[in-house]
Amino acid sequence: MRIVFMGTPDFAVPCLQRLLKDGEEVVGVFTQPDKPKGRGYELTPPPVKAEAVLHGIPVFQPNTMRDGEALEILKTLQPDLTVVVAYGKILPEEVLDFPKYGSVNIHASLLPRYRGAAPIQWCILNGETQTGVTSMQMNAGLDTGDMLLSKRIAVSPDMTAGELHDALSVLGAEVMSETIQAIYAGGLQPVPQPAESNYAPMLSKALCPIDFQKSAQEIHNQVRGLCPWPSATAVFGGKRLKIHKTLYTEQQTNALPGTVVAVGDTIAVACGDGKTIEIAEVQPEGKKRMSAKAFLVGHPIKTGDTFQ
Repeated sequence: MRIVFMGTPDFAVPCLQRLLKDGEEVVGVFTQPDKPKGRGYELTPPPVKAEAVLHGIPVFQPNTMRDGEALEILKTLQPDLTVVVAYGKILPEEVLDFPKYGSVNIHASLLPRYRGAAPIQWCILNGETQTGVTSMQMNAGLDTGDMLLSKRIAVSPDMTAGELHDALSVLGAEVMSETIQAIYAGGLQPVPQPAESNYAPMLSKALCPIDFQKSAQEIHNQVRGLCPWPSATAVFGGKRLKIHKTLYTEQQTNALPGTVVAVGDTIAVACGDGKTIEIAEVQPEGKKRMSAKAFLVGHPIKTGDTFQ
């Protein structure tokens, strides 16, 4: 089958690799334009482009999909199917419908839950205990197309968004491969999505500040869901700390929220539900990520101190 692949970040790379492993004919890859990165703002290709170049696959990086250029490229490539994985651009109907089998999207949630740009992070922010990957037949809506296949995965209590991202990227490749095999066999039975859903919008730094009036579980989920980016934050002594890892316990306290109740290998802080959250890894401004124990060496924090 002649396949055009559309994807951009690390999450999409295992799917492209699986297409090649399965022996599919990937006739072209669409990805976002190169972007400046690092202190030198050097133009850097997206991970999907780097993988495509490695295998000699033609790469296309249009700034928009709506000016007719993308459609003309598809006409030259003549794909039977387009596979879309975290591409990052809205595709017009003429692009979606051009291939014989249309366009299939691999989405990192159990649709219809968590449509949108950040399903992995919002799953953890909301304390879900399971999630998965769904393939769907794309339409003009935002993640509203008919569902094809899905697979589930457990979300462990301490799993971060970064760890879940890696697990779902591998699972996504499995779902994609099985979906394509089902297309070959003619055995797919698309299931329309119900209108009701919950949306997973893009993350912003407005989500970062920790409110210690919240429960210990909510704060733990916030830290996990925003790791590695954009990272939960707390202020101590007028300095902002990124909080990369916390430990959730059932330890009770009568201290006011934000009060340090114990110091050792971790920094235990009182929360709004009368429980404590243990801060295990931090990153001071301008410094590298470190354990709380290492941070305490140069920043003496004592019981009774408070986070703002």
